Amino acid sequence: MLEFIQQLFQRRNGAAVAGWEPAGEPTPAQARRHSAWVAEQVYRNWLGPYFKAYHLRKSGIGSRRGLRVELLHEEGRQGALFFYDHTMGPGNFEHLYQLLGERVTALGYHRACHDHRLRRHQQLRELTVKQLFKPNPTDCTESGRCNQRYGLITLDLVGVNDRPLFIRLITNPVRELHFTSACSFDALLQAVLDEPAADAAIAQKIEEYYS
Repeated sequence: MLEFIQQLFQRRNGAAVAGWEPAGEPTPAQARRHSAWVAEQVYRNWLGPYFKAYHLRKSGIGSRRGLRVELLHEEGRQGALFFYDHTMGPGNFEHLYQLLGERVTALGYHRACHDHRLRRHQQLRELTVKQLFKPNPTDCTESGRCNQRYGLITLDLVGVNDRPLFIRLITNPVRELHFTSACSFDALLQAVLDEPAADAAIAQKIEEYYS
């Protein structure tokens, strides 16, 4: 699967590649629906299971059942792919993506960009929505350096042919003397994913937000 993804995002001969453009914000009706999804804690159907799947993958214990996560390590950055599962439905997956951005913001970040890009590869159409989060400028009282928290955070939602494929979450620590050391990627995942399991009433809400 990772090999397929690498090929998918390479420029191919004859592929028309569009640039990044500002992504649209939710309409008032969409915002109300998302608020209801959050208030009803529908996210508990997946946050805890994704957190568990990440640690199983990190430990080298793969599973063909349940949610799927792949690890990313590249040029000092660390991250993970959280793959879409058809039992969730596109609606729930998009709400989950939006929630993760909200939780990152709540950790002391501001959203520096929110863009999207459509790329065409022969018979494939790849749509990526990207959010970049930067830590709010806060001095560390002990060292006098700026607290970078978990470093720069990129959050992507990637779909192919109008179907969701995965959410990509990546941290990129700033390696400058006037910044504190970044907290670990594991700590970030614990802050945004570690949730109690959904009960039966919450599980019944999946279908309501499926599409």
